[in-house]
Amino acid sequence: MIIVMKKGADQALADNVVSMIHKLDLKPMPMIGTERTVIAVIGDERAIDQHRIHAMPGVDRVMNVLDPYKLSSRETKHETTVIDLGDGVTIGGEKIAMMAGPCAVESEAQMEAATKAVKDAGAQILRGGAFKPRTSPYSFEGLGPDGLKLLSDAAKRHGMKVITEVLDVRDIDAVAQHADILQIGTRNMSNFNLLKEVGKVKTPVLLKRGMSATVKELLLAADHIMSNGNQNVMLCERGIRTFETETRNTLALATVPLVKELSHLPIIVDPSHSTGKPSLVSPVTLAAIAAGADGILIDVHPNPAEAMCDGDQAIKPDHFVELMGQLAPVAQAVNRTL
Repeated sequence: MIIVMKKGADQALADNVVSMIHKLDLKPMPMIGTERTVIAVIGDERAIDQHRIHAMPGVDRVMNVLDPYKLSSRETKHETTVIDLGDGVTIGGEKIAMMAGPCAVESEAQMEAATKAVKDAGAQILRGGAFKPRTSPYSFEGLGPDGLKLLSDAAKRHGMKVITEVLDVRDIDAVAQHADILQIGTRNMSNFNLLKEVGKVKTPVLLKRGMSATVKELLLAADHIMSNGNQNVMLCERGIRTFETETRNTLALATVPLVKELSHLPIIVDPSHSTGKPSLVSPVTLAAIAAGADGILIDVHPNPAEAMCDGDQAIKPDHFVELMGQLAPVAQAVNRTL
């Protein structure tokens, strides 16, 4: 159920409604928009007298949400969520967020070269994994806390924001000290304990689609985060596992406009993990922006041949520079900027 406040209703009126919901032993989740506040109600809604709530000062209407994903649904919030990372970097607005950097943090020299390259080309957010989930237990699993420091130091030197993956509830606080966005990888989309715990921090979260997950399951996973208090969630389409073997995964690009119909959350596309082929990164990125993606997450490594993780999917800095030059006309065609 959602309670929609009237346009211009002040904070005190919304607080009165929130207080009433608390008295019913239910959980209110206020969502403050540019024009009005919407209060989602979590719990057994049978305890609510809708007529009584509707009669409260400042309340415009009370509605039942039909979608199973209550908080991420566009039924609940009509306007698209814009996540503000500070320093003019936003996700979900007119400007497309470009996130780029190596799959894994390997060394100070590697991070300096990669960070300078992607920053100079126009990226605003630096990606890099300090903790890496690997299929094989014998593969490089990241530098851990040392990698976090190398990542954040490189970003600070070049005035960039940081996105990096968190794998374990025990690492959330440490990762959040270095990151502007916490990434939940595809293997953890259904790790509900982890989702609930990142929901308790204020750091924005990028939630990657599970390799076999439906869009509904992705949105329900987002609700696990949001129902614990963190409303700054963005989704990521990174391809799903199908019978196709010519690409690493199958990029379901229709997910982008579909999610925009179903949800108010921003959606990011990862052309690197979805295709696994550097030659496909540029055309897929162009297509993603044309489809309405709010951001792009790209693997850029200064020397892919020597990468310790996923070097076969990374593009070189000069390729990234060329790609950034191709994006502006497409972004302009869909009324976006870079």
